[in-house]
Amino acid sequence: MDLNTRGVVNYLLWPVSGVFYALSKLRRALYRWGILQTHHFQVPVIVVGNITVGGSGKTPVVIKLVQYFKQQGRRVGVVSRGYGGTHTQGSLLVNAHTNVALSGDEPLLIVISTGVPVMVNKDRSQAVKDLIDQHQVDLVISDDGLQHYAMDRTVEIAVIDGNRRFGNQFFLPAGPLRESQNRLKQVDFIINNGGVFPGEVSVQLKPVKFVHMRSEEEFPLDFFKNQTCHGMAGIGHPERFFNTLAQLNIDVQKQAFEDHYPYQAQDLAFEDNYPIIMTAKDWVKCREFANDKMYYLKVDLDIGKDFLNKLAEKL
Repeated sequence: MDLNTRGVVNYLLWPVSGVFYALSKLRRALYRWGILQTHHFQVPVIVVGNITVGGSGKTPVVIKLVQYFKQQGRRVGVVSRGYGGTHTQGSLLVNAHTNVALSGDEPLLIVISTGVPVMVNKDRSQAVKDLIDQHQVDLVISDDGLQHYAMDRTVEIAVIDGNRRFGNQFFLPAGPLRESQNRLKQVDFIINNGGVFPGEVSVQLKPVKFVHMRSEEEFPLDFFKNQTCHGMAGIGHPERFFNTLAQLNIDVQKQAFEDHYPYQAQDLAFEDNYPIIMTAKDWVKCREFANDKMYYLKVDLDIGKDFLNKLAEKL
């Protein structure tokens, strides 16, 4: 669909967006008035979410926060809806060997990256209770869930894509907004992923090294310099990943897939012999059928100590 056609479709959908906006306001009001129940917990809960659909970089923020609080001696657990996974009933405790089709890619990536208990449940409040009861955590971080008002929270963090921000500023389905931009005035912190804006915490995802998917051998960032490689990304904003590879002087053959795409081996069966480089989020879905041509790019979130200290004070 070209940009002009997409623009026409979005305007035609605008009345539906108005209904979505009204329902979102009403739903939040019902929780605020106590008509719908909010569940409270004996440990603090940090929600890392956003007001738009699509990838903004929430999961890297969650991973960084888990690592920080672990270093502070906290017993951290993570809850997730498990978007893209097939698990539907009750709570699922994810471990490094969980089938990604069951848990979804982001919970599995968090477990592998941090080693903390991660509980998947469409009912996030139940997931928090199960983490507390079964694993005695003293801090819970929710990957997404800003709009899950049945789950009480101590701190709210909204993550914004620094480049795309709010798109056409329409509500679903004509645009990306799940809630009004005024909602950002009520959160504790706004994290700007990849950009700079007054009043927002600026963070950057920085490449660290390439990792061979079969041997787990690590390679420096100049390993593929001036080489042609397939860049593969099934994330909310694939172009961000492709740009990162290009900045490393790689001739990128772009292979973009939809977010949370359930890869099969044939999706990566290219006729040439070029190396295949993917994101860590794609890696957890492809590691079972990885071949010698496949690598993933390990990244780290550069986030200021001032923000982390302020967050700790909030708890």
